[in-house]
Amino acid sequence: MNRLDVKPRIRVDVPGLLERGRTLSAPVLRKAVERLAAPMDTIAAYHFGWIDAAGNPSDGDGGKALRSALALISAEAAGAPPEAGVTGAVAVELVHNFSLLHDDFMDGDEQRRHRDTVWKVHGPAQAILVGDALLALASEVLLDLGTVEASRATRRLNTATRKLIDGQAQDMSFEQRDRATVAECLEMEGNKTGALLACAISIGAVLNGADDATADALERYGYHLGLAFQAVDDLLGIWGTPEQTGKQAWSDLKQRKKSLPVCAALEAGGPAAERLAALLAADAGAAGTVRAEVFDEAEFALRAALIEEAGGRAWTSAEARRQYDTALAALDAVHLPEEVREQLTALADFVVVRRH
Repeated sequence: MNRLDVKPRIRVDVPGLLERGRTLSAPVLRKAVERLAAPMDTIAAYHFGWIDAAGNPSDGDGGKALRSALALISAEAAGAPPEAGVTGAVAVELVHNFSLLHDDFMDGDEQRRHRDTVWKVHGPAQAILVGDALLALASEVLLDLGTVEASRATRRLNTATRKLIDGQAQDMSFEQRDRATVAECLEMEGNKTGALLACAISIGAVLNGADDATADALERYGYHLGLAFQAVDDLLGIWGTPEQTGKQAWSDLKQRKKSLPVCAALEAGGPAAERLAALLAADAGAAGTVRAEVFDEAEFALRAALIEEAGGRAWTSAEARRQYDTALAALDAVHLPEEVREQLTALADFVVVRRH
């Protein structure tokens, strides 16, 4: 596999930052989940990797904890200790996992983090209910703080959540269309991924008294970091292996996703783009249903090759770098402790140079 041409510029222990976010937020997250009525509490515990499908303790993969790490750094951006960002980290993680539970069912994903998804194990109804419960908990844990800053943070989180849902609706609507433009795809991904990362990097600062100008600058960093993150995910969604993604091979192609590589390839024009467009147009029947179940591996390999030949893969790699540069430029608008600036730069490097 190739790497994007970005080299980490600063020696920062990124795995340590991610582990700090996970370690500090995990006890508070578990306590929040314990508020749920049975069986939602145990189903949520399964989703987070704390237990297996039989209810036994598990050390399953709980995700990268990028959003938690950002929330703790956000608190430091306001001059507070990282622990002061834990409540914000938990709130953002609850919203993020609400979206995963719903998205997995809507997208038909059977694997998440190398395990069966909640809807596959416990059924669609429970996946929806537990997702709804996590969303409600997110506002609850913030408002429990009872401060003016908590109200400001809740408003920002709710706005980010609405945008996230807008993005999912846009993503689903694209699946029923022959094509979407690159501009439409970037708007969708900015909503679906960028909005919550933007909230994560601002929420700790807001909870600790940062003004709106500081929070807005941090949000711009997070928004463009989210677009870089999603561009790399889009590459993995076509060319990544199950070991890298925790999902089935060709997952985005099987779901007929109009991801950035696909949109960029279609807009590029030329013989490969025209052949790809014809294949996509033929996918849906009269009701708009996808015929992916009848395809074999050779069919998906052909589509991936056409996307690459039309330039979709190269364009998306370059877009990830463009969004990375824009994210770092946003930090120039705000005064930050040097250590915080170094951490945010290193996390951006981590997001963009992930294997793809």
